[in-house]
Amino acid sequence: MSRRPSLCAAFAGLTIALMAPVSAHEHLPLRIEHRTAIRDLPVPSNPAHSLELRAVNLDRWPESEIHAALRTTAQILGHCGIRITRVDVLNVTAPETHRYFDTPRSRELARELALPKPAVFFTAGTRQVPAFDAEAIGRGNSRSRPELMDTVWIAQGARDLGIVVAHELTHVLMDSGTHDNTPGNLMAENTTPQNTQLTALQCELLTATGRRNGLLRGVD
Repeated sequence: MSRRPSLCAAFAGLTIALMAPVSAHEHLPLRIEHRTAIRDLPVPSNPAHSLELRAVNLDRWPESEIHAALRTTAQILGHCGIRITRVDVLNVTAPETHRYFDTPRSRELARELALPKPAVFFTAGTRQVPAFDAEAIGRGNSRSRPELMDTVWIAQGARDLGIVVAHELTHVLMDSGTHDNTPGNLMAENTTPQNTQLTALQCELLTATGRRNGLLRGVD
């Protein structure tokens, strides 16, 4: 997670039940307005792993902003030989209560959409306490909220958006909340334009774990 403005504390596993879950017989009034497939992302020089993403736009973020962020994310992950081959962007109209990241409501939203993972949700903000600009939820911190497994939640206003998405996706692919405050490292707690590098060991961990969890595939 990235705390406002840029402090990251991923995998805190904080869950606050603010409302009862929707009954199994009820459905959220969701509407997918349209889908866009993004394929023209940077390709690493020696791709060894492929990644497909789903991106959910819950707050009418400009498509150009999401696209630009994903280009930056693709460039950063490309250093580990990961090629983002496709991103399906879904513009979703949801109730006001579900446009913000909030564990019980976001569980309902994720359950209703039932998207392939990993998925990145671009939200209107967060109602979690404490408030973070972004949160990564992998296998290790989703036991009490399985619907959110392998997802990233980004709040409107997050700075250095492409770097934040890359940072949080790396947490998911590694299935780890570990940070590395070595100058320049992507996984430093502070996500800044200066922190974009991953070590060979980090690349090995995230690709091996990502492949084992079915989030990465080999390149044909």
